[in-house]
Amino acid sequence: MDDLDKRILKQLQNDSSLTNQALSEKVHASAPTCLRRVRQLQEQGVIQKTVAIVDPTLVASTLTAIVEVTLDIQTAEAYQAFETALTDEPCILQAYRVSSGPDFVLIVQVRDMPAYHALVHRFFTAQQNVRNVRSFFSVHRSKFETQVAID
Repeated sequence: MDDLDKRILKQLQNDSSLTNQALSEKVHASAPTCLRRVRQLQEQGVIQKTVAIVDPTLVASTLTAIVEVTLDIQTAEAYQAFETALTDEPCILQAYRVSSGPDFVLIVQVRDMPAYHALVHRFFTAQQNVRNVRSFFSVHRSKFETQVAID
């Protein structure tokens, strides 16, 4: 990854809706070169996807929970089974396998407390390998960024 790729990534992380022409002007490269580089970054998996970031306070999802999950059995197969089950649950936005403490930390976004309660019964109690669930509810979001620092 060279300096041009890094400049492209910085611009796209800031505003992925830029036209190729506008992007090429901002990174000081020709439009065909810029288009080729963006496609390469996508093919290499550096750019995973392009999305719109929605303000959850302006749509139905308004309750954010940070959930710690400890599994009963901590094997590679058990971790994989839990991670596979996570993918089908749309209100679990992020999942991290962590060390020293719980096995997973999840970022969950639901409409309200009854919706969270339904998630607990639908997902966590259905998982036979879940030993402990500890939830923290956000009262204020101080910072939210999606940009990855690029040297």
